[in-house]
Formats: sequence, C-alpha cells, structure tokens
Amino acid sequence: MLKKMKDEIELLSRHIEVARAVADHQPIGIMKLSELLALPSHRIRYSLHVLEQLGYIRASAEGAVATALTEELFAHLNQDLDDLINLLERMKCN
Repeated sequence: MLKKMKDEIELLSRHIEVARAVADHQPIGIMKLSELLALPSHRIRYSLHVLEQLGYIRASAEGAVATALTEELFAHLNQDLDDLINLLERMKCN
C-alpha cells in the first residue's frame, strides 16, 4: 500500500517539476524541457498531458505555457505540502 503511495508522490513531484520549468521558461517545448530537467521525452510528454488535462498548462505554437492555475498552485504549494507532511507525521507509530 505505501509503495503505491510513494510511486504516486514521485509522479506528482515530476509533474510539479515540469510545471515549474514551464512557468519559468515559457513557452517551452518537449525537447528543451527534457534537456533542462534531464528526463526522457516520453516522461515529459506524459507530465505535459496530465498538466494540460488539469488546466495547469496549455499548448501553443511555440510550446507549453503556464496558466493562471499554475500561479495559484505555486502560491499555495508550500502550505499544502506542509499540511500533507503534518498528516503523514500523525500517522507514524509512537
């Protein structure tokens, strides 16, 4: 059960990393993101697809660009992650 959760968190981490790179370097294409993040293009493509489906990025002729939703994500990211960390800390055995 925890292995699956860890895998999902690692995937989420990659999506956030891709979203951050898009926001910082927009517009940006798959190959440039792959080079910038040192990740295979198929992983970048999948993350871009997920982020686009969720409304965090949109495709343009020049490459991926961030949306206002991405700004909102990063504005609250640290607090949201702290909340998750606190929840996980409460789950630990004493």
